[in-house]
Amino acid sequence: MSTLENVIWHVLGYSAMPVIILAGFAVVAAASIWILSKTSDK
Repeated sequence: MSTLENVIWHVLGYSAMPVIILAGFAVVAAASIWILSKTSDK
């Protein structure tokens, strides 16, 4: 059971890193697009 848990945690860790990076990039892109749209409206 310990090895299975180790494999699960390694898979979660390695799959979470790109997901977190992509999520952060998406948040930054959405925020920049929203700021640009707010500034272009004025």
